[in-house]
Amino acid sequence: MVEVGLAEIRDAAERIKGIAHRTPVITSRTLDAAVGAEVFLKCENLQRVGAFKFRGAYNAVSRLPADQLARGIAAFSSGNHAQAVALAARELGSSAVIVMPQDTPPSKLDAVRGYGAEIVFYDRYTGDREALGRQLAADRGLALIPPYEHLDVIAGQGTAALELFEEVPAVDVLVVPVGGGGLIAGSATAAKGLRPQVRVVGVEPEAGDDTRRSLAAGERVTIPVPRTIADGQAASIPGEITFSINRRLVDEIVLVSDDELREALRFSFDRLKTVLEPSGASGLAALLAKRLDVPSGARVGVILSGGNVGWARFSELLGGVGASTS
Repeated sequence: MVEVGLAEIRDAAERIKGIAHRTPVITSRTLDAAVGAEVFLKCENLQRVGAFKFRGAYNAVSRLPADQLARGIAAFSSGNHAQAVALAARELGSSAVIVMPQDTPPSKLDAVRGYGAEIVFYDRYTGDREALGRQLAADRGLALIPPYEHLDVIAGQGTAALELFEEVPAVDVLVVPVGGGGLIAGSATAAKGLRPQVRVVGVEPEAGDDTRRSLAAGERVTIPVPRTIADGQAASIPGEITFSINRRLVDEIVLVSDDELREALRFSFDRLKTVLEPSGASGLAALLAKRLDVPSGARVGVILSGGNVGWARFSELLGGVGASTS
């Protein structure tokens, strides 16, 4: 199978330069003390559309021929990829139709509509979004840009880790959220290409451990659609392309509970002055909950993958978390 390499990620970085944000890397002495390591947080919550997804979407959409851009683009997504494709289409003078779950948070629906895209709804627990997306694209002559099963999307996502390593070259451990596997596939490719000895750790919600199970089995494993507050990580099976990359390059998958995700949201808000959505906080949650062994004094890179959460949902999520003295 054709895969993505460091050269493709560097090419994607040039393509999105000046269009996607080069997001900041932040640190926290409080976090370092809690983890016993130097932690560097790549703030993709500050990316355009509020998540890393714009990197891959723009890289993929920008490579379409002019006649296809004129016909339009289709995608399926729980929210962040939807916004990313909608914005990429608008930036490139095209149009987008997005298949989205009926229970998508209102803030994400509003954003997708705000970028000018049409939304087609489905039930995530009974519908097949991929089949719906393929049929929609075929019926309307649209180019289907999936959220992770696409080499240009994966290359674009890898630019987040590329930037992190350019700023902090000697990263010992890279911690990345895992949903369908596109972000960690691109990130692991960039990280191992630049620093082969780096340890790449993926983080999944406990209810959505399809990648962990698949890596353990040596083949893709399907699980029931996860019910978790991390809606951006509610995948039931890893992608075929992403799994082929991750089985070679990812060293470990750890799991976090919904309560640990909530605590990471609170810590980020209180201590980092940074708003994250649950999926975006999973790497931070794994560190705070000590779900992975980090050597004392190690340099740990964490991708904070997104911050698309409305104030009402954010308040609801943290309603059950008590005040902390940390």
